[in-house]
Amino acid sequence: MTVSMSTPSVTELPRIIEAVASWQQEGSPIQVHPGDLGWYGRFGAESLAAALRVWSRKGDAMAVGFLDESELIRMAISPAVGEDHVFANRIADDFVDSLGDVLPSGRGVVEARFGSALQQSLSDRGWTEDDPWTPLYRDLASPVPSPSLQVKVVGVELIEDRVMVEAAAFPGSSLSADRWRQMAEGYAYRTAECLVGYDEDETPVAATTVWSAGPGRPGVIEPLGVHGDHRGRGYGVAITLAAAEALRRMACSSATVATPSSNAAAVATYLAAGFVTQGEVTDFCRP
Repeated sequence: MTVSMSTPSVTELPRIIEAVASWQQEGSPIQVHPGDLGWYGRFGAESLAAALRVWSRKGDAMAVGFLDESELIRMAISPAVGEDHVFANRIADDFVDSLGDVLPSGRGVVEARFGSALQQSLSDRGWTEDDPWTPLYRDLASPVPSPSLQVKVVGVELIEDRVMVEAAAFPGSSLSADRWRQMAEGYAYRTAECLVGYDEDETPVAATTVWSAGPGRPGVIEPLGVHGDHRGRGYGVAITLAAAEALRRMACSSATVATPSSNAAAVATYLAAGFVTQGEVTDFCRP
């Protein structure tokens, strides 16, 4: 059956985001989520569309590659083709034959955490393990403890607080007020919230953005950070609990996140907030 790869147009983004949302399943490995695409939407819809590659069969999207960085392709795959080796071989071939412009000669990394067929296809072609990541999740069937912070949902009046915390948590942050507005206008953000946590002096000290894929599906936290001047006071755990509760209000089945295993502080924060992990995962590095 014919498989085609394409770069979508802006008008196709809602359809693609809905497809990616439908592929999120409780109990499956964490893969690219609508929230990952929504967060990238801060660069604008045109940039997001240009960063995607869609593999289709009979006109239906069955896999999406997200060019998150110049040397990284992050995959979302429909459960319907997760074990389809013919489909997986086509994707793996395209990584070499058709994506040379975005996976230049040298180091290239593919995040393929779901889909045993694609993982096998990459292994068969000599792709090797990259640096380990730790995926974590928290079940949302039960209420989440209240955070020890005052937490506000970001609207227009709190954009500057959201941007300031992001910059203080992640030096070199690309988030600005204009980019926040672009993100908030994106299709994925219709089921998302930005949260800012304030200490007893009303100082913004932590922030996050949470994204739903629809009721009964895993939600994702992307990103989450604590102001560099206010760390070591439990604010990371507090904003994580607030993020989980926000996703529970959205009827998500669980709150999920993945962080580099080398970031021991982040892993410890999520574990302290009641998240659990089933071990590390690795991406695939071009041979």
